[in-house]
Amino acid sequence: MTEEIIEFTVPGSPRDISRAIEEFAAVHGSLHAIVVPWESDKVTLSMAVTSAKADGWAIEHTNLGTVKLTDIGNDSTRVAFSPADPNHPEKKRMAALFDGFAHQVQSKLQTAS
Repeated sequence: MTEEIIEFTVPGSPRDISRAIEEFAAVHGSLHAIVVPWESDKVTLSMAVTSAKADGWAIEHTNLGTVKLTDIGNDSTRVAFSPADPNHPEKKRMAALFDGFAHQVQSKLQTAS
């Protein structure tokens, strides 16, 4: 089964867009979006989107997917959300969470532009 990739273009640099996505994830509480420097280069920033579940002092992070932010010139960035393909027992719930987050980010970023 092929997962949906959500892709759109917004004005701004990949760095600026990554900060906006990080801030948006922070208000969701259990979601985190962070830049992954070792998977990024001069043109593309890669971000990991995870869900966090706390149990006392332990925090479990589950990979939900990746966001690729590509500089396409003219102060524009292509944003591509690709869900993870985990062998996790809650795959459907996690895919729905990631998909909902991606669409909310798309709406927020395109409304702001």
